[in-house]
Amino acid sequence: MQGASSGIGYGLKYQARCISDVKADTDHTSFLAGTLSLKEENEVHLIRLSSSGNELFCEGLFSHPNEIWDLASCPYDQRIFSTVYSTGESCGAAIWQIPELYGELNSPQLEKITSLDTHAGKIKCIIWWPSGRHDKLISVDEENLYLWSLDISKKIAQVQSQDSVGMLHKLSGGAWDPHDVNSVAATCESSVLFWDIRTMKKTVSIECAHVRNVDYHPKKKDILVTAEHESGIRIWDLRNPKVPIQELPGHTHWTWTVKCNPEYDGLILSAGTDSTVNLWLASLSNDGLTSGRQADSPTRWVDPLLNTYSDYEDSIYGLVWSSREPWIFASLSYDGRVVVESVKPFISKM
Repeated sequence: MQGASSGIGYGLKYQARCISDVKADTDHTSFLAGTLSLKEENEVHLIRLSSSGNELFCEGLFSHPNEIWDLASCPYDQRIFSTVYSTGESCGAAIWQIPELYGELNSPQLEKITSLDTHAGKIKCIIWWPSGRHDKLISVDEENLYLWSLDISKKIAQVQSQDSVGMLHKLSGGAWDPHDVNSVAATCESSVLFWDIRTMKKTVSIECAHVRNVDYHPKKKDILVTAEHESGIRIWDLRNPKVPIQELPGHTHWTWTVKCNPEYDGLILSAGTDSTVNLWLASLSNDGLTSGRQADSPTRWVDPLLNTYSDYEDSIYGLVWSSREPWIFASLSYDGRVVVESVKPFISKM
């Protein structure tokens, strides 16, 4: 199904891959987006949706010294966020603070709180504690997983523990389990690996084909969704990780990212290199099984696709739901175009 676009657009100056919901901003629907220019000075845009819901505007524009490959907003302080960046020769990661804006658009420089400089390999992402105020965060590079303790007031971050994935794998990203804060999932080429951060030891794994992204279902314990290049979207029950409980077709090219809605059960977004965003409705049960499913095979839905958003001209790497208004999502295509859409028409039909 494909409907006419009702999206609200905002253009970044340069190419981009990273967008984050500002979860800690409870007064506005806000997003942070970072650019990926090799030659120009990169930028972080603080973007807000107007109270009328009809306009996106720039609340703050900040220079960033390097290409931004990952960006994540702090869950408990709207002025703090992390970036993973590339200088062209090496990679790094840092925690930043947005200065007080006082109504200024061209704002003062970002304040670097601290660098996460233990990594020897290529850093892939920073993962914040799932919710609430906490000093722990995780960094992932191609070979290692690090657990950090962050003290913002003292502007220091210290490694608490670390584990290596081994020579056979290269890590690419991850997610923190909102239902079990001792568990973290990390993606690599052909599997999702899980760590218990109390011991920093691997626990279980899920075999996937060219997995790109992973997201925990925020409302259902043990439910995990993966985006895979070849297999599209798979939904897993971690109590029986050998076979997915459902499969969704994904995209005509690579399925790059997948996001579960924070409030509405079964609503899933996906985006890919075919320049589209798909909205899915998956039927999930608490026991991890769906009606009529054989125990050794996943369920395939005839048409779980609610809508396709296709008013893009480039691959879509950034995708995020708003936690404040969970019927709203923002997507970011590689050409630097942010589009905010509402799924309210589809919620009313659920």
